[in-house]
Amino acid sequence: MDRHTAEPTAEGLPGPNAAKWIDFHSEHAAPSEYSHDFVWDVTAEADGPFVTDVDGNVLLDFTCHIGAAPLGYNNEKVLDKLREFDLVEPMKIAGQDMYFGAGEDPESSPFPGSSHLMKRLCEVSERYDMDTVFLSNSGAEAMENAMKVTHDNAPAAKYGVAFEGSFHGRTLGTLSVTKSSEVYTRHYPQISGIETVPFCTDRGCTAATCDCGFVTGEGTQLRRMLSPEGGHVNPAEVAFVVMEPIQGVGGYRFPSDDFMQEVQDVTDEYDIPLVVDEIQSGVGRTGEMWASDHYPIEPDVIASAKGLRVGATIANGELFPAESNRLGSTFGGGDVLSSMQGVFTLDAIEEYDLLENATERGRQAKELLRDDAPEYVADVRGKGLMLAVEFDTADRRNAVVEASLQRGLLTLGCGEKTIRLLPPLDATEREIALGIDIFTDAVDSVATRTPSAPSS
Repeated sequence: MDRHTAEPTAEGLPGPNAAKWIDFHSEHAAPSEYSHDFVWDVTAEADGPFVTDVDGNVLLDFTCHIGAAPLGYNNEKVLDKLREFDLVEPMKIAGQDMYFGAGEDPESSPFPGSSHLMKRLCEVSERYDMDTVFLSNSGAEAMENAMKVTHDNAPAAKYGVAFEGSFHGRTLGTLSVTKSSEVYTRHYPQISGIETVPFCTDRGCTAATCDCGFVTGEGTQLRRMLSPEGGHVNPAEVAFVVMEPIQGVGGYRFPSDDFMQEVQDVTDEYDIPLVVDEIQSGVGRTGEMWASDHYPIEPDVIASAKGLRVGATIANGELFPAESNRLGSTFGGGDVLSSMQGVFTLDAIEEYDLLENATERGRQAKELLRDDAPEYVADVRGKGLMLAVEFDTADRRNAVVEASLQRGLLTLGCGEKTIRLLPPLDATEREIALGIDIFTDAVDSVATRTPSAPSS
């Protein structure tokens, strides 16, 4: 497959072969979220954003596995380097009682591993004075460890602060700071002491709707909650404030600069660690290495995963516990292939100027999406290639996701009424134009459908 000439060809998804695979998978798989009845044929041709299913349909993937495959499929920018190595078995080293290397000198080793990945992560986070990394298996683990290290530095802490609309994972600990939908958290026990405050977006609010404080002049709810005069939480007992610099599952909500400055001012004033969840927004997705780089904040801890291929908790070494038995993970720091992929992804972002490309292609996509957008498109927003299109109703959004799929374009819903678009970081002008053309055709196709009542 040549991504420079490839075109989507979709017919009757899911096809008969896909139906067989879905039935076979579902026979023993626990219920879980699957966004589409799409079955990737891992033996078939795929390149960049183009992927083939088990019925021979070619789809244009503008989800990148929710950002976990930042360069799409079989991308030569990573594969070329991986082919240089005779990979070893086992690919994962269980436990953290040994190290792995290749050759005599880590500086000249041709085989990058977890040590090199941690070094690269510190280099791209240097502006925040971060020099220490703990690797794990997933984003939820990265967040769990971020919460642990901040609590370790505040043993008497009783509270943590999260924001409305947030999503930080599905483990019991991260569900306690996930506030985007009750469907994720119902029936499960919660960590005590988690306070929730509003997340102020760059779309603004009015005096009638404002509870974040900027319009009414009362100070943000975060500040009021911690205020020695009238607040109900002692800031000395707060272990962390945790936020997504751009909310993902909650609807691709982008904060205002004023709000982010306020978060920074409050955490500075009371010396509370600011933990940022960059699991979906990081590793170049927004046109900066970290979404935090767009805003006037100085995070104390970064939790990363997805596009990095492993989970990573990044901070200054002084924040991590001195006791070696405080943090641990069966395969943490021992995944040979994922470490290599992480290093080569960071290398590709730098070598091919993919931050600049994400910025330019994101600008192109927003212009195309906004051009003659129908009235039921409520908003088009994004930074870099972290893009969102919001509709007037959830039903309309869902219809566009399905119509896009039937035309050969993979998209994802988020929030109440929003579709997220995540093209590869090296997407070309042609690929963006092709994908947005399919998407706008899908949008137009649902124009005559009767919408349900708007979501509240």
